[in-house]
Amino acid sequence: VQLQASGGGLVQTGGSLRLSCAASTRPFSSHAMGWFRQAPGKEREFVASISWGDDRTYYSDSVKGRFTISKTRAENTVYLQMNNLKPEDTAVYYCVRRTGSPRTSYVGDYNLWGQGTLVTVSS
Repeated sequence: VQLQASGGGLVQTGGSLRLSCAASTRPFSSHAMGWFRQAPGKEREFVASISWGDDRTYYSDSVKGRFTISKTRAENTVYLQMNNLKPEDTAVYYCVRRTGSPRTSYVGDYNLWGQGTLVTVSS
């Protein structure tokens, strides 16, 4: 199983980007999909997650109200709509998957990681 992330790029402060994560095989209803990010010199940080089996979502406080996670079952794809971007959102964004509730921000709870996509927000 592979997770393919895309959609990163360079955007100005206040701008928007949408990241996509396509799973090579259909996730199970017991799976949760999500996003982490890692800024230069910092540890990986939880961003958002969503249950594949229902509509439960979970966000970090730093992105709540600005980012929206969603999914398209037919395409085995998870999206991260990022609005009102700030320079501190600059990071490599990783798509992740786990078995269980989406309500966890612990990096060790996610056992499948995709390659990252770089998001750069200029001031």
